[in-house]
Amino acid sequence: MTQRDHPTTEPVVEMKNVSRRFGSIRAMDHVDLAIPRGSVFGLVGVNGAGKTTLIRHVLGLLRAETGSVRVFGFDPVADPVGVLSRVGYLAEENDLPDWMRVGELIRYTQAFYPTWDEAYAEELRRTFELDPAAKVKHLSKGQRARTGLLLALAHRPEILVLDEPSSGLDPIVRRDILGAIIRAISEEGRTVLFSSHLLQEVERVVDYVTMMHQGRIVLSDRIDEIKATHRWVNVRFDQPRSEPPSISGVLGWSGTGHEWVGVCTGPLEPFERAVADAGAQIIEQRSLSLDDIFIARVGAENLVSVEE
Repeated sequence: MTQRDHPTTEPVVEMKNVSRRFGSIRAMDHVDLAIPRGSVFGLVGVNGAGKTTLIRHVLGLLRAETGSVRVFGFDPVADPVGVLSRVGYLAEENDLPDWMRVGELIRYTQAFYPTWDEAYAEELRRTFELDPAAKVKHLSKGQRARTGLLLALAHRPEILVLDEPSSGLDPIVRRDILGAIIRAISEEGRTVLFSSHLLQEVERVVDYVTMMHQGRIVLSDRIDEIKATHRWVNVRFDQPRSEPPSISGVLGWSGTGHEWVGVCTGPLEPFERAVADAGAQIIEQRSLSLDDIFIARVGAENLVSVEE
């Protein structure tokens, strides 16, 4: 995605050395994270990687067992009203009151937000084709997701937090959600924290990516930097090999005999010199998708979980 001009280095969300256990499970393990203002920040990993636990710390729903969490410079546990009034939130499990009608739910939610933009809410309702007279209990899953997104956006939050917002939804609804994210940040410079295990979806909209695995951050950087420093390479050796070559900067090898393929990281020139010193040459290389990079970082056994 093209980098926007308005993101700054000032963090809207900052975590330092945050850990959290649930019994014997370490859901977050010494996590450091900074989300720049005006950016779309992708948080990716398989189910159970720690993404939702991290988001609950951002929302002040969990207190860090170690370390600190700051949102807009405030502790979200100590000052929930001051923080949450500036946050829009949409989760996969969109819990809406079934007995209300859509129009009633919009008016009810409006009362909690002094910054509610009534004209913008109506624009979103029309864009999402939501009938104000329809009861929530009769809405499809896609309509419920659109309703939840309207409620999250209409008070013009400074940061929009989306936790697996499009999981299980059809492509048209996912397109609506991604389109709303793009408009929110491109038109107004707002910040978006977007958690998903659908890496192709994340890759389309984010500026930054943080990959989580078993509660740890395994990679965090700008999306363009991540893609520029990870490449698939096919290397041919002068002499056949029975075991993978030992070349610095390679996440993993597969192959046999003369030809081996792997994922290399870092600058290309030092890698090319190392390959030549090992008695080989690069016969093919190509860029990688975010899916490919994630698999190289955390292991192929997670491929099915990521693509579900």
